[in-house]
Amino acid sequence: MSPHRTPVDLTNEPEREVARRLGYAWREIRRGASAGAIRDRMFGLGGSALEPGQMDALDFLVLVESVRMGDLAEVMYIDPSTATRAVQRLLRDGLVERVAHDGDGRVVYIAASEKGRLLHAKTHERRLEILRGIMDQFDDEERLELASFLERFKIALDNVAKSKIPSRK
Repeated sequence: MSPHRTPVDLTNEPEREVARRLGYAWREIRRGASAGAIRDRMFGLGGSALEPGQMDALDFLVLVESVRMGDLAEVMYIDPSTATRAVQRLLRDGLVERVAHDGDGRVVYIAASEKGRLLHAKTHERRLEILRGIMDQFDDEERLELASFLERFKIALDNVAKSKIPSRK
């Protein structure tokens, strides 16, 4: 990280060009044709394919014994109703299950089922193969730099999301 950073000036043409390149790359990563192909390779095709949000929920659920829906929503940075919708499909497909919990019976706890854990393990292996294919295109130093930059990008994105920058309504 450089010791001195100057504020970005988007009236400066070279900086506008960097912003354009970043924006284009981000959009293509998020929505481009390769993004769809990668999603299909990771999560499957057709009606049995999981949505990324459903896989995000399963990613967390395999790490814990069980969790309340509200806590799952908090970990995923989403509204509880959105978490409920993601989990409904996982329940229907037998990938997670409701579990009884000592205490308040009104609180719904969910846990990954054995079927969900197996699907997660297979998906995890496919993701590792995709990452290996990506990492193979960078040398050792570039891999470390890319990881560092993506981690900083994520932090910067979170900081901007929390900032007082007005949103368009």
